[in-house]
Amino acid sequence: MPIDLSPPAAGWPGLVRGLMDLVATAATALAPPVMRIALALPFFRSGLTRWDGWFHVSDSTNYLFSDLFRLHILGQDYPIPFPALTATLTAMGEITLPILLILGLGTRFAALGLLAMTAVIQLVQPEGWQNFHLYWAALALGIAAVGPGALSLDRLMSSRLTQG
Repeated sequence: MPIDLSPPAAGWPGLVRGLMDLVATAATALAPPVMRIALALPFFRSGLTRWDGWFHVSDSTNYLFSDLFRLHILGQDYPIPFPALTATLTAMGEITLPILLILGLGTRFAALGLLAMTAVIQLVQPEGWQNFHLYWAALALGIAAVGPGALSLDRLMSSRLTQG
């Protein structure tokens, strides 16, 4: 949002207008990285619990996906398809996508990936929509809509590409 350098209107209306412009400028700069961090943290924390060392998905994660987690679709319960592969992909996504979000790299892609994960989590834990899933989905959609913001690698790379 460009900063308006024209003199403000006189009196209280001008002061209020100036303050509102200042708030809008600050929010435009701060909202995207704060949204990225807010969405990244719960997924990253969950991802940390899925591993036993480097490149080894924990036995408990494999157990969850093969024996405990069920998809709740139209009143029926279904097993998770390809549980070992799904567990591995989930564990990788819960680490990789939040890191991309924090860095602001491939931001919209990462946000949409976490939105898709949220949709699947909703199918596994349908009672969680009001406590977590709705907010995660809103953050992911907001990030996809507004983009990474000025404080991101996406923006830095975009400005470098347009310069050269």
